Amino acid sequence: MPDWQALVRSQLDGLALELHERAEVIEELAAHLDETFEGLRRRGFAEEDAAQCCLNEVKDWQKLSRLIQTARTKENIMTNRVKQFWLPSLFTLLLSMVLLMLIQFFGPDPWTSASRSQQRMTPVAVVYLSWLFSLPLIGALGAYLSIRAGGSTHAVFSSIVFPVFPYVAFVVVGLPVALILDDRVAHNITIPAFLVGLPAWVIFPGVALLAGGLPVRLFISRRLSARRIAGG
Repeated sequence: MPDWQALVRSQLDGLALELHERAEVIEELAAHLDETFEGLRRRGFAEEDAAQCCLNEVKDWQKLSRLIQTARTKENIMTNRVKQFWLPSLFTLLLSMVLLMLIQFFGPDPWTSASRSQQRMTPVAVVYLSWLFSLPLIGALGAYLSIRAGGSTHAVFSSIVFPVFPYVAFVVVGLPVALILDDRVAHNITIPAFLVGLPAWVIFPGVALLAGGLPVRLFISRRLSARRIAGG
Protein backbone atom coordinates (compact mmCIF):
# COMPACT_ATOMS: atom_id res chain seq x y z
CA MET A 1 0.00 0.00 0.00
CA PRO A 2 1.37 3.46 -0.87
CA ASP A 3 2.62 5.75 1.89
CA TRP A 4 0.08 8.53 1.32
CA GLN A 5 1.53 10.74 4.07
CA ALA A 6 4.96 10.76 2.45
CA LEU A 7 3.52 11.25 -1.04
CA VAL A 8 1.34 14.22 -0.05
CA ARG A 9 4.16 15.75 1.99
CA SER A 10 6.52 15.63 -0.99
CA GLN A 11 3.93 17.07 -3.39
CA LEU A 12 2.97 19.92 -1.05
CA ASP A 13 6.53 20.70 -0.03
CA GLY A 14 6.19 24.39 -0.97
CA LEU A 15 3.00 24.97 1.02
CA ALA A 16 3.65 28.16 3.05
CA LEU A 17 1.65 27.51 6.22
CA GLU A 18 2.38 27.19 9.91
CA LEU A 19 3.80 23.79 10.83
CA HIS A 20 0.64 22.61 12.60
CA GLU A 21 -1.59 23.83 9.74
CA ARG A 22 0.60 22.16 7.15
CA ALA A 23 0.50 18.91 9.14
CA GLU A 24 -3.31 19.10 9.33
CA VAL A 25 -3.63 19.61 5.56
CA ILE A 26 -1.27 16.71 4.80
CA GLU A 27 -3.05 14.41 7.25
CA GLU A 28 -6.52 15.24 5.88
CA LEU A 29 -5.53 14.81 2.24
CA ALA A 30 -3.60 11.60 2.97
CA ALA A 31 -6.59 10.20 4.87
CA HIS A 32 -8.86 11.02 1.91
CA LEU A 33 -6.55 9.25 -0.54
CA ASP A 34 -6.20 6.27 1.77
CA GLU A 35 -9.98 6.01 2.16
CA THR A 36 -10.43 6.19 -1.62
CA PHE A 37 -7.72 3.57 -2.12
CA GLU A 38 -9.31 1.13 0.34
CA GLY A 39 -12.71 1.64 -1.26
CA LEU A 40 -11.32 0.77 -4.70
CA ARG A 41 -9.56 -2.28 -3.32
CA ARG A 42 -12.83 -3.55 -1.82
CA ARG A 43 -14.44 -3.13 -5.24
CA GLY A 44 -11.86 -5.52 -6.73
CA PHE A 45 -9.26 -3.13 -8.13
CA ALA A 46 -5.66 -4.32 -8.15
CA GLU A 47 -3.33 -2.41 -5.82
CA GLU A 48 -1.49 -0.62 -8.64
CA ASP A 49 -4.72 0.32 -10.41
CA ALA A 50 -6.30 1.59 -7.18
CA ALA A 51 -3.22 3.67 -6.41
CA GLN A 52 -3.20 5.14 -9.92
CA CYS A 53 -6.90 6.06 -9.66
CA CYS A 54 -6.18 7.89 -6.42
CA LEU A 55 -3.29 9.79 -7.99
CA ASN A 56 -5.47 10.74 -10.94
CA GLU A 57 -7.80 12.59 -8.55
CA VAL A 58 -5.17 15.33 -8.25
CA LYS A 59 -4.17 16.41 -11.75
CA ASP A 60 -2.18 19.53 -10.72
CA TRP A 61 -0.52 19.50 -7.31
CA GLN A 62 0.76 23.06 -7.69
CA LYS A 63 -2.75 24.35 -8.36
CA LEU A 64 -4.08 22.39 -5.39
CA SER A 65 -1.31 23.87 -3.23
CA ARG A 66 -2.28 27.41 -4.28
CA LEU A 67 -5.97 26.75 -3.59
CA ILE A 68 -5.19 25.37 -0.12
CA GLN A 69 -2.89 28.31 0.59
CA THR A 70 -5.55 30.86 -0.39
CA ALA A 71 -8.33 29.11 1.54
CA ARG A 72 -6.25 28.77 4.69
CA THR A 73 -5.08 32.38 4.52
CA LYS A 74 -8.66 33.67 4.26
CA GLU A 75 -9.73 31.37 7.08
CA ASN A 76 -6.90 32.62 9.30
CA ILE A 77 -7.78 36.25 8.57
CA MET A 78 -11.41 35.70 9.56
CA THR A 79 -10.45 33.71 12.65
CA ASN A 80 -7.97 36.36 13.77
CA ARG A 81 -10.51 39.14 13.20
CA VAL A 82 -13.02 37.36 15.43
CA LYS A 83 -10.48 36.66 18.19
CA GLN A 84 -8.67 39.99 18.05
CA PHE A 85 -11.60 42.38 17.55
CA TRP A 86 -15.13 40.97 17.68
CA LEU A 87 -14.88 38.82 20.81
CA PRO A 88 -13.11 41.47 22.96
CA SER A 89 -15.37 44.24 21.61
CA LEU A 90 -18.65 42.40 22.15
CA PHE A 91 -17.54 41.19 25.56
CA THR A 92 -16.69 44.71 26.77
CA LEU A 93 -19.94 46.05 25.27
CA LEU A 94 -22.00 43.39 27.01
CA LEU A 95 -20.17 43.91 30.30
CA SER A 96 -20.65 47.68 30.21
CA MET A 97 -24.36 47.40 29.36
CA VAL A 98 -25.03 44.81 32.06
CA LEU A 99 -23.19 46.93 34.62
CA LEU A 100 -25.14 50.04 33.62
CA MET A 101 -28.41 48.12 33.87
CA LEU A 102 -27.53 46.88 37.36
CA ILE A 103 -26.65 50.42 38.46
CA GLN A 104 -29.95 51.73 37.08
CA PHE A 105 -31.88 49.09 39.03
CA PHE A 106 -29.95 48.99 42.30
CA GLY A 107 -28.17 52.37 42.44
CA PRO A 108 -26.43 54.55 43.24
CA ASP A 109 -28.56 57.25 41.67
CA PRO A 110 -27.08 59.21 38.75
CA TRP A 111 -26.05 62.85 38.82
CA THR A 112 -28.58 64.99 36.97
CA SER A 113 -28.44 68.62 35.89
CA ALA A 114 -31.28 70.90 36.88
CA SER A 115 -33.58 72.23 34.17
CA ARG A 116 -33.17 75.98 33.68
CA SER A 117 -36.60 76.56 32.20
CA GLN A 118 -40.02 75.35 33.14
CA GLN A 119 -41.59 76.62 29.91
CA ARG A 120 -39.23 75.00 27.41
CA MET A 121 -38.45 71.33 26.91
CA THR A 122 -34.80 71.34 27.98
CA PRO A 123 -32.89 68.03 28.02
CA VAL A 124 -31.53 67.05 31.40
CA ALA A 125 -28.01 65.63 31.61
CA VAL A 126 -27.94 62.23 33.32
CA VAL A 127 -24.47 60.98 34.27
CA TYR A 128 -23.95 57.64 36.03
CA LEU A 129 -20.74 58.45 37.88
CA SER A 130 -20.35 54.95 39.32
CA TRP A 131 -20.62 53.53 35.79
CA LEU A 132 -17.98 55.97 34.51
CA PHE A 133 -15.64 54.99 37.34
CA SER A 134 -15.96 51.31 36.35
CA LEU A 135 -15.28 51.86 32.64
CA PRO A 136 -11.45 52.08 32.95
CA LEU A 137 -11.46 48.47 34.17
CA ILE A 138 -13.65 47.42 31.24
CA GLY A 139 -11.39 49.27 28.80
CA ALA A 140 -8.34 47.56 30.31
CA LEU A 141 -10.03 44.18 29.93
CA GLY A 142 -10.86 44.86 26.26
CA ALA A 143 -7.25 45.86 25.55
CA TYR A 144 -5.88 42.79 27.32
CA LEU A 145 -8.14 40.34 25.47
CA SER A 146 -7.32 41.88 22.08
CA ILE A 147 -3.56 42.00 22.74
CA ARG A 148 -3.56 38.44 24.05
CA ALA A 149 -5.11 37.31 20.74
CA GLY A 150 -2.40 39.20 18.82
CA GLY A 151 -4.54 42.19 17.83
CA SER A 152 -3.10 45.12 15.92
CA THR A 153 -3.06 48.64 17.34
CA HIS A 154 -6.27 49.45 15.47
CA ALA A 155 -8.00 46.29 16.76
CA VAL A 156 -6.91 46.99 20.35
CA PHE A 157 -8.07 50.62 20.21
CA SER A 158 -11.42 49.62 18.71
CA SER A 159 -11.91 46.94 21.38
CA ILE A 160 -11.27 49.52 24.10
CA VAL A 161 -13.81 52.13 22.92
CA PHE A 162 -16.38 49.76 21.38
CA PRO A 163 -18.88 50.14 24.29
CA VAL A 164 -19.53 53.77 23.29
CA PHE A 165 -20.33 52.98 19.64
CA PRO A 166 -24.09 52.42 20.24
CA TYR A 167 -24.31 55.82 21.97
CA VAL A 168 -22.38 57.44 19.11
CA ALA A 169 -24.90 55.99 16.68
CA PHE A 170 -27.82 57.27 18.74
CA VAL A 171 -26.41 60.77 19.20
CA VAL A 172 -25.18 61.18 15.63
CA VAL A 173 -28.01 59.35 13.84
CA GLY A 174 -30.96 59.10 16.20
CA LEU A 175 -31.34 62.76 17.06
CA PRO A 176 -31.24 64.04 13.46
CA VAL A 177 -33.80 61.37 12.52
CA ALA A 178 -36.02 62.61 15.35
CA LEU A 179 -35.74 66.13 13.95
CA ILE A 180 -36.85 64.92 10.52
CA LEU A 181 -39.76 62.82 11.82
CA ASP A 182 -41.23 65.33 14.25
CA ASP A 183 -40.14 68.83 13.31
CA ARG A 184 -42.42 70.73 15.72
CA VAL A 185 -41.16 68.99 18.88
CA ALA A 186 -37.69 67.93 17.90
CA HIS A 187 -36.59 71.30 16.49
CA ASN A 188 -36.45 72.83 19.97
CA ILE A 189 -34.70 69.95 21.70
CA THR A 190 -32.41 68.31 19.13
CA ILE A 191 -29.41 70.64 19.44
CA PRO A 192 -29.57 70.86 23.26
CA ALA A 193 -30.03 67.08 23.46
CA PHE A 194 -27.01 66.61 21.22
CA LEU A 195 -24.89 68.94 23.38
CA VAL A 196 -26.04 67.14 26.53
CA GLY A 197 -25.86 63.57 25.21
CA LEU A 198 -22.50 63.79 23.47
CA PRO A 199 -20.42 64.45 26.62
CA ALA A 200 -22.53 62.31 28.96
CA TRP A 201 -22.72 59.18 26.80
CA VAL A 202 -19.83 59.43 24.33
CA ILE A 203 -16.97 61.72 25.40
CA PHE A 204 -16.84 60.95 29.14
CA PRO A 205 -17.27 57.15 28.71
CA GLY A 206 -14.76 57.14 25.84
CA VAL A 207 -12.17 58.95 27.95
CA ALA A 208 -12.81 56.57 30.86
CA LEU A 209 -12.39 53.50 28.64
CA LEU A 210 -9.17 54.85 27.15
CA ALA A 211 -7.88 55.72 30.62
CA GLY A 212 -7.96 52.03 31.45
CA GLY A 213 -7.14 50.51 28.07
CA LEU A 214 -4.21 52.60 26.87
CA PRO A 215 -1.98 51.99 29.93
CA VAL A 216 -2.53 48.24 29.50
CA ARG A 217 -1.60 48.55 25.82
CA LEU A 218 1.54 50.52 26.73
CA PHE A 219 2.55 48.19 29.55
CA ILE A 220 2.19 44.98 27.51
CA SER A 221 3.93 46.54 24.49
CA ARG A 222 6.93 47.46 26.64
CA ARG A 223 7.06 43.96 28.10
CA LEU A 224 6.98 42.41 24.63
CA SER A 225 9.74 44.76 23.46
CA ALA A 226 11.85 43.89 26.49
CA ARG A 227 11.40 40.19 25.79
CA ARG A 228 12.45 40.63 22.16
CA ILE A 229 15.58 42.54 23.22
CA ALA A 230 16.40 39.88 25.84
CA GLY A 231 15.78 37.12 23.32
CA GLY A 232 17.99 38.82 20.73
